[in-house]
Amino acid sequence: MVRRPLGNHHDGPDTLLVTPETTHTEPVTAETTRLASLVSSARYVLWDMDGPMCQLFAGYPAHEIAGELVAMIDGLGMGALLTAQERSGDDPHVALRGVHERHRGSDLVLALEEWLTRRELEAVSKAMPTPHADPLIRTWSARGVRFAITTNNAAVAAAAYVESRGLADCFPHVYGRTANLDLMKPNPHCLEEAIKAMGAVPSATLMIGDTATDLQAAQRAGVSFLGYARNAEKEQVLRGAGAEVVVRSLEQVLEVLRKLS
Repeated sequence: MVRRPLGNHHDGPDTLLVTPETTHTEPVTAETTRLASLVSSARYVLWDMDGPMCQLFAGYPAHEIAGELVAMIDGLGMGALLTAQERSGDDPHVALRGVHERHRGSDLVLALEEWLTRRELEAVSKAMPTPHADPLIRTWSARGVRFAITTNNAAVAAAAYVESRGLADCFPHVYGRTANLDLMKPNPHCLEEAIKAMGAVPSATLMIGDTATDLQAAQRAGVSFLGYARNAEKEQVLRGAGAEVVVRSLEQVLEVLRKLS
């Protein structure tokens, strides 16, 4: 991981950062300094979609889709393929991966993946943008930083989402789940494809993600990582996985970016 030193206008002892979780200013900590370093050194940014950019299933809850997927598997007489944990998970990817691991490359897996893709596309119209994500994307892009989406959701759903927000021009490269589920994160495949497409240098590339698998994929691709956690539980998971910098609001990133001018 490469981090570039900050200029003097970031290093002074009186520098303050206002966070959305507080009503007062706080002295800069080692982590806020690292955040500023990550932001200032990034020339390419890889965005996970569901989490950092939006809550894809805000209007069509993921646990409902997961339940529908399990019911579909049961209806096909294949319910025995799933463990109890996979059957009760809130993330439809859990059950999908479970079937894939035991019926790798089967028509069943292809049918389930296509079904999930359709559900993700249906969810786009009710997706809830992550607070401050849109202005952060526009502000960062205006500075010449290049973006790609690297997600475990279907690429067509990710492309439809940014189109719905008027952000398609900021994301000429969108990489998502393929029929080969082995390539889902933590496999770095989609990150590496985006890096190649952008002509990016990994040491100047930052990934923003909200899961341990995002972090693992970033590490394997040799890029820096910024964790986004919308609650304390997700923050604990990211830090437990080894994330050095985690923000609870993208406003923190936006404020750092604005100070770099």
